[in-house]
Amino acid sequence: MGLFLCFFFFLVIFSSASACDRCVHQAKVAYFSKASALSYPDDILSEKNTKTGIDPAGSCGYGSLALGFTGGQLAAAIRCKNAALCTKQGTKVVVTDLNKNNQTDFVLSSRAFVGMANKGMGQDILKLGLVDVEYKRVPCDYKNQNLAVRVEEISQKPNYLAVKFLYQGGQTEIVAVDVAKVGSPNWTFMSRNYGAVWDTSRVPDGPLQFRVVVTSGYDGKNIWAQNVLPADWKAGVMYDSGVQISDIAQEGCSPCDERIWK
Repeated sequence: MGLFLCFFFFLVIFSSASACDRCVHQAKVAYFSKASALSYPDDILSEKNTKTGIDPAGSCGYGSLALGFTGGQLAAAIRCKNAALCTKQGTKVVVTDLNKNNQTDFVLSSRAFVGMANKGMGQDILKLGLVDVEYKRVPCDYKNQNLAVRVEEISQKPNYLAVKFLYQGGQTEIVAVDVAKVGSPNWTFMSRNYGAVWDTSRVPDGPLQFRVVVTSGYDGKNIWAQNVLPADWKAGVMYDSGVQISDIAQEGCSPCDERIWK
């Protein structure tokens, strides 16, 4: 599941609620031993974390751009439950995907992993390699930055288009993407290639518009980005969508925590 979400990880006692936008989840978290591991596609690196055996490749399609999100603190997601080792407030990370296997749900940069620890205990948490956490979603805030569309280098005009979406604000998930020629009612659906990358081999001619479905409330919402790619779009270039996403997705859960962790 390729996601681009914000999570906040913490240690705290929670109140109960039947439904909210701050559901508390349990997970296990590991980390990449090198920040550079976050900057390569999934098929590039083969070195594994010695504690967990996890291949430190990926950043789920964001490549080197991943290191620019929240100062390099991005995840596939976390929160430490060891009260002797970790802070109550935890750390904020941007989640690009899930790393579901029998050992961990999320893999963090080492910087984000250490960010959960009490002062002076960064090396202690790194030695563990894998920790139990709890987490909840919080909105991503990019300071009035529009949603951006980056044309991937694997795109081959005019027969193949692959894009990723950056600066996805709010508390949402992109669940569907369509593309059409500007001014045309004939939309072509795009498929999730992997992680954050969506693609199609049915590329419309001319300048392109996008229709993105994001989670909002308990349902989905269409985001229409008009006239995003020019007719002479180029691989490797990022384009401004002209729209911002600020919606908040809801989910049913118990417990629920609306507080800011301190």
